[in-house]
Amino acid sequence: MLITIIELLIVLLALYLGSRYGSLALGAIAGLGLAILVFDHGLRPGTPPTDVIYIIVAAVTCAGILQASGGMDWMIQIAERTLRRHPRLITILAPASTFFLTIVVGTGHVMYTLMPIITDVALKRGIRPERPCAVASVASMLAIVCSPISAAVVAFSTISALNGFHITIPQIVAVTLPSCFMGIMVAALWSTRRGLDLDKDPAFLARISDPAQREYIYGRTITMLDKKIDRKSKYAVGIFLAAVAIIIILAFAQQILPAYEQVVAVEGAKAVELPTGKTVTPEALASAGIVMKGVTVKQMVTIKMYLVIQIILISAAALMIIVCGAKPKNAVADNVWQSGMVAVVAIYGIAWLSNTFFSAHMDDVEMLLGNMVAEHKWTVALMFFIFSVLINSQGAVIVSLLPVAYALDIPGWVLLGVLPCAYGYFFLPNYPTDIATVNMDRSGTTRIGRYVLNHSFMIPGLISVAVSTLICYTLAGIFY
Repeated sequence: MLITIIELLIVLLALYLGSRYGSLALGAIAGLGLAILVFDHGLRPGTPPTDVIYIIVAAVTCAGILQASGGMDWMIQIAERTLRRHPRLITILAPASTFFLTIVVGTGHVMYTLMPIITDVALKRGIRPERPCAVASVASMLAIVCSPISAAVVAFSTISALNGFHITIPQIVAVTLPSCFMGIMVAALWSTRRGLDLDKDPAFLARISDPAQREYIYGRTITMLDKKIDRKSKYAVGIFLAAVAIIIILAFAQQILPAYEQVVAVEGAKAVELPTGKTVTPEALASAGIVMKGVTVKQMVTIKMYLVIQIILISAAALMIIVCGAKPKNAVADNVWQSGMVAVVAIYGIAWLSNTFFSAHMDDVEMLLGNMVAEHKWTVALMFFIFSVLINSQGAVIVSLLPVAYALDIPGWVLLGVLPCAYGYFFLPNYPTDIATVNMDRSGTTRIGRYVLNHSFMIPGLISVAVSTLICYTLAGIFY
């Protein structure tokens, strides 16, 4: 047990140091922890989550090409027109805008362009910018578990199927989307009354008493409406949305997916997939750890949904390049692609480290947590939330902890019900979207407090996750 505790501390220390350094360090330092466990402690290396990583690469590439095409600017313009048309409702409409943009694009980092506009609309209306900005940042991240092309949702569907809980991506979204949207709206309603009005806030009044600060805060208008959108940019949006729609349709109607012939070894009632076209002998199966109890047969196998998603998204990216003139070099330079690639490295390192540790110590984990989750299955939500605070990635939380949760015999519907708890990294205000929101609010009302935890995102985040989880848990229990 002492060795297990030491190795757990190595894992936690790697996650802590990675979060402190940020960006690519999260995955790289997790890799250092993996090296210590494998080479110094002799643990068998786990399996990196390559399927999930490939989906993220495909989604980020597609979203990055969309941004390079100018299509994302058009989507931001549509959102801005709505916000400026109803400025009194900015605290409600701002989080709704970032929420649905994330669902469509699959990444919350799309909010960077919209956040300065939210601040501008609030200031022009005399509304404290902290009110819409903080909850809009939270909404952009919570929406990840509602996007049909996000790594978290695809990973949940794929890993659940491997553990006997067969649920499609549309079925997941049908539960998480209304739940999380209601959670965000409750947080937005609370935010409408948070903090002092600008004309009653002594700190703000003192700031604008300086003419230079007043000019900085009120002397400019940030807008995307004056940017001319090329017709091809609009075509790119159509291609992107069509790709998402096709993925959703095929997830519902998987019986129409293409099938191909594959060699399988029948092991009693269980079929084990093997490379197509290779001669399979009992000796080869035995060396691979497969005990042959049947015969080797050829079987028609339907293409897996995670492969379908990759093919469609990469194809959509290619069409945007060929038809719409999107420049790949611009995509690589933009924030959506860069943030997505950082997420790939983080998931690669963190999930591999976690898989290595949990695979080696699953018996100890069951002994420590088995009784608690057996009696109170909802407590897995705490495990998701705490792990998310440490690693800043919903996809990594799902990939790392979902197999462990199934090994603890937690039902699939319970895990679906607590899926919003995979977003807990608002708790420590060190995530790029939160830091960017603080910097983009030129009024200074959105801030990180003196005691770190008393920051602008804490209460909207807690309200959103708590309400979303309660509703999601209830709906999952009813339908699944």
